[in-house]
Amino acid sequence: MDVNCGSYLLKHTKAAVEQKKLSESDIDKALHNLFSVRMRLGLFNGHPEGQLFGNIGPDQVCSQEHQILALEAARNGIVLLKNSARFLPLSKSKTNSLAVIGPNANSGQMLLGNYAGPPCRFVTPLQALQSYIKQTVYHPACDTVQCSSALVDSAVDIAQGADHVVLMMGLDQTQEREELDRTDLLLPGKQQELIIAVAKAAKNPVVLVLFSGGPVDISFAKNDKNIGSILWAGYPGEGGAVALAEIIFGDHNPGGRLPMTWYPQEFVKVPMTDMRMRPETSSGYPGRTYRFYKGQSVFEFGYGISYSKYSYELTAVSQNTLYLNQSSTMHVINNFDSVRSTLISELGTEFCEQNKCRARIGVKNHGEMAGKHPVLLFARQEKHGNGRARKQLIGFQSVILGAGERAEIEFEVSPCEHLSRANEDGLLVMEEGRHFLVVEGDEYPISVVV
Repeated sequence: MDVNCGSYLLKHTKAAVEQKKLSESDIDKALHNLFSVRMRLGLFNGHPEGQLFGNIGPDQVCSQEHQILALEAARNGIVLLKNSARFLPLSKSKTNSLAVIGPNANSGQMLLGNYAGPPCRFVTPLQALQSYIKQTVYHPACDTVQCSSALVDSAVDIAQGADHVVLMMGLDQTQEREELDRTDLLLPGKQQELIIAVAKAAKNPVVLVLFSGGPVDISFAKNDKNIGSILWAGYPGEGGAVALAEIIFGDHNPGGRLPMTWYPQEFVKVPMTDMRMRPETSSGYPGRTYRFYKGQSVFEFGYGISYSKYSYELTAVSQNTLYLNQSSTMHVINNFDSVRSTLISELGTEFCEQNKCRARIGVKNHGEMAGKHPVLLFARQEKHGNGRARKQLIGFQSVILGAGERAEIEFEVSPCEHLSRANEDGLLVMEEGRHFLVVEGDEYPISVVV
């Protein structure tokens, strides 16, 4: 670790050196890295204001190009989690009235999350939706993110009078930020009670929008027929409100994917200090991350739907059999479950480079809207368990397709990196047997022969 954003190293590094837990050469290496970067930035070339980037102001930060980029980032990052009977997008022409309810509906600051400079302009989700539907009624329903029973009742009354209801719920920095960890995975206060009551009272199924940095157990909403659609916005930045409104009313086709597993509330029973990745059946430990977690997920890593339906086809892999016994110096090892394997270190860089292969995937947009669609390619071994991952992401690419269009994209697969695993000694090995490339359930086998 080259840098510590805090005082820990300042307080404890000297004692660590004295106890021989840390060497001075490690400190020298860290300082070399830190100061070489500062030199490359020109921080020792005189007064900063006289340097190339010394006078960057709002006129440059808030250029049209940068504001378009902020909007595009928000569009691409918002994830559609549920869309029963293609409830979204809402019709701009047939929606006469809209109720926007929730503590996050009229806040621009909430959009920015934990690390952000001042935005170029504030547009709240409420304002963005009002630009589509003039007859929009707003009710906060909560004080920050904590809802009271009285506010819940009045929000229900408003919901009953609107054609459609959008609930803007979730978390903010009073619930999660650096140095403030959450103690559970549920929505705070009476938010769940509010969502259920409003959804039950509304004329039509409601749209639920969630703001949060981490996963939330919303199993109740996932299974509630009165909740037509769910969108996760994260903390989408200054362009987030406009992007949300565009998605809700069909001016943008969502294509975001979840960057993390959404665990159920029971996952909080796992001690935060238990850093093991792999599950342990004897103790009931479920493991961590999509690679090893064996429990039930609310939503899986990489999940995200669209207004379009896409199909996938693994059309070709340039090499579907890999022979490892090409070197006279190489020896095969057996690990604890008697699967023959070879150390990656013995295969050598030349072998690893020469045996890279390419996977070609056909993608088709069967919907009526153009969309930017991320394609995720995973690898898995035929046998998992005993330290093997259930699956592993090895690449992702986005493709922009018009309605009815098809395209092919290509991934480079490095067997030494993507088809290997750590054995019980912590060494990378390649195992014999069948490995699979997986894209949205479509599989293509690669045989490894020792």
